[in-house]
Amino acid sequence: MKRFYKLAAVTGETAPFGVALDARPLRTPARAMLALPTLALAEAIAAEWNAQTDTINPRSMPLTGLANAAIERVAPDAQAFADGLAVFAESELLAYRADYPPALVAHQAMHWDPWLEWARARYDIDFTLVTGIIHRPQPAATLARIQTAYRAIEPMALAALNPVVTISGSAIIGLAVFEGAMNADAAWAIGHLDELWQAEQWGKDPLAEAGHKERQGDLAAAVSMLRLL
Repeated sequence: MKRFYKLAAVTGETAPFGVALDARPLRTPARAMLALPTLALAEAIAAEWNAQTDTINPRSMPLTGLANAAIERVAPDAQAFADGLAVFAESELLAYRADYPPALVAHQAMHWDPWLEWARARYDIDFTLVTGIIHRPQPAATLARIQTAYRAIEPMALAALNPVVTISGSAIIGLAVFEGAMNADAAWAIGHLDELWQAEQWGKDPLAEAGHKERQGDLAAAVSMLRLL
């Protein structure tokens, strides 16, 4: 789509804030008002629109996309959306461990055990460690506590957490990022520990690198949005 406006600017003096394109209020694709909870997020979204050149590229506006998703997809049933993120705890990445080679086993323990300890201290939960690919159920109390934690998060933050959880495959990484205990670089490294370790041993796969960079960018943008809320 060709750029059809000259200037994007923040509207409103108190929350919710909006963004206007040449004084026309910005709306979601479904025509809902783009209502934003913080001035910082509104300014960042306006900056995305102002950064567009002659052609509008939606991929270069991740914050706008996440805000649209929060309004259109998450807010109508935030509890169901939260449950969809919490369910990742049933096959929690940090609890599924390799049994070989010993170097990878030790590498996982060194980098993943501290975050399971963090979850235990923060949420009073325990995970059953699993080796191999056979699924083993996690404690019901742990799953219930994580579900409660996600259900307490408001829709705009849930929309931002969706890429964090789905890209990392970890409900715990999502909560750690939400709490400010983990940054975007750590979330990527912890969530892709096995792949990064394999790359260190055998070299990077050029065909996979482009996909990795795109997903890492999506995760970083999601974390950025969380920090703007």
